[in-house]
Amino acid sequence: MNASQAAIRRAAVRAQARHSLLATARQVRYASNAAPPRRGGGKFIGFAAVFGGAAAGSYFYPKVMAKFEHEQEPEQPTKKKATRKAELQFENPPERAATKEETRDILSSQHHQVKESWKHPGIYAWGSNVGRVIDPNSKEKYVKLPRRVAYFDDQILRDLKLTQWFGAAVTEKGDLVQWGLGFNKDDPSPLPTLTGKDIIKIDVSADRIIALSRKGNVYSIPSSYEDLEGGLKEEQVRSSWSLWGNTGKELVHFRPLTPSLGRGETVIDISAGEEHCLMLTSKGRVFSAAASALEFPSKGQMGIPGLSWDNRPAGSYDQPHEVLGLKGFVIDQIAAGAHHSVALDNTGKVFSFGDNSFGQLGFDTEFGRASVDSPSLLATNRLYGNDSIPTVTSIAAGGNNSFLSIDAAERIRHDDPKALALSKRLPRTTSDLWAFGQGVYGTLGTGRWSHVSPRPTKVKALSALFEFNEKSNAMAPIKLKALSIGTTHCSAVLGNLTETSVSSTNSANAINWGSDVLLWGGNEHYQLGTGKRTNMNTPTYIGALDAEPGVSQGDQSEFHRLCITPRSTVRLDGGKGRKVTMEQKIECGKYVTAVYSAV
Repeated sequence: MNASQAAIRRAAVRAQARHSLLATARQVRYASNAAPPRRGGGKFIGFAAVFGGAAAGSYFYPKVMAKFEHEQEPEQPTKKKATRKAELQFENPPERAATKEETRDILSSQHHQVKESWKHPGIYAWGSNVGRVIDPNSKEKYVKLPRRVAYFDDQILRDLKLTQWFGAAVTEKGDLVQWGLGFNKDDPSPLPTLTGKDIIKIDVSADRIIALSRKGNVYSIPSSYEDLEGGLKEEQVRSSWSLWGNTGKELVHFRPLTPSLGRGETVIDISAGEEHCLMLTSKGRVFSAAASALEFPSKGQMGIPGLSWDNRPAGSYDQPHEVLGLKGFVIDQIAAGAHHSVALDNTGKVFSFGDNSFGQLGFDTEFGRASVDSPSLLATNRLYGNDSIPTVTSIAAGGNNSFLSIDAAERIRHDDPKALALSKRLPRTTSDLWAFGQGVYGTLGTGRWSHVSPRPTKVKALSALFEFNEKSNAMAPIKLKALSIGTTHCSAVLGNLTETSVSSTNSANAINWGSDVLLWGGNEHYQLGTGKRTNMNTPTYIGALDAEPGVSQGDQSEFHRLCITPRSTVRLDGGKGRKVTMEQKIECGKYVTAVYSAV
């Protein structure tokens, strides 16, 4: 109780005491006004009562006041503390930008991210570092936030694949680089291995790297340096125009996987799981082959009914086989999970085969079978009602999960009386993402932790997204530009509107911005890049590659979300270097994530 409150209480006590005395006096007065008794001496008794009451009040009043003041007043400290005067502090004025470029950096962190991606290309990686893949010179078990892989500073790559034990990259010239403790336990530093093959794409199995050359040749390369050096080396094959033909042995060991194709037909795409790989030809045919020296594919993921190690055909164990169950369909896309496969034809039909322990094929298997060894058609038309016409536009797979991107077109109604103006009307086609398979790590992205999910479920956070296009003065759907599916986590790059043409001639308020990126799923190795170890069952933004550590998404004033630069033609080194067409890509591997500059 402060001093003012104590003073108010004392005044109330005094008023109460005065009220008691007045009440006593009134009682005496009322008694004196009563009818006189028969016996004499009444006046004397009345005056005596008045004087007696007054004497009692004057005697007890000081004691009562002292008692109340003693009970109500706070104890005073022995030493009075000095009162601290308030100090006014004024916010420092914002730093004035000296140039247009500085103004743009202040206005938007995305402008800064785009500019830095052109100035310093390379690889940022985070997640598991037990195999020294992220940082070969560090003994850290985990890298919690994006960190540059120093060997690839200022380099642009054709492709990149990472696992927790080994990494593989294709340089701008098409040479293969390998590193990590799984590659060389004595020296995990990056080392060029297979060169001169003009490789354009790679994928990895449990222990091998599957590579595709520009000419359509497919190679199976060991992930171990010992196997590269000690294995049987192939004869070098020169061009048919060469006068000398073969010119000796290859420098490293690898196995050719190119299937026998007709004239004018080549392999145009590859995808690999833990033990198998898929190959897509220019004529829409699909071939599969064993892709691991550790284990032969035995869960139907190759799409060859009844094929096993015991009844495999004569010849090499990793010889390619055509998936005859897809014959008659022109396949446009292929995707391989850990032990299952998915294919999409040119009309939007989706086929799946292989392991279905977690529902990753998109349907329930009959009679309790855990796998299907021949392609089966998914009933994607049942995902929507009669008001929409669905068309599958892309597929993705990884680990024990599969994903479908579907454009759902609304059936046209010409007699709609409630039609809105073009600028206010939503597009009649929406782009949705559907997921099925294992969800215990949150990999489905549906907000649930389902252990088994055999039926496709819509990922609402990445479905039916729209934005306003100022150039067309209309709403436009935001589609998915790219999906990368790792063992337990995923990433999505949105196809939102971007800007990369701002130059010195534009105003200071004109800025560049890139494509939004979201991640979700398992985070047991910090592979989501949030800096924490919590799994995420819905897509979430993460901080920029060079963001300050410790800033969370909840702090909106300091949090700057990651964006990646779309494909554009620029000069490197801040406009002073060579001219190149490049973009940034994101790769989710086995417990590792990376953003890299790609041609």
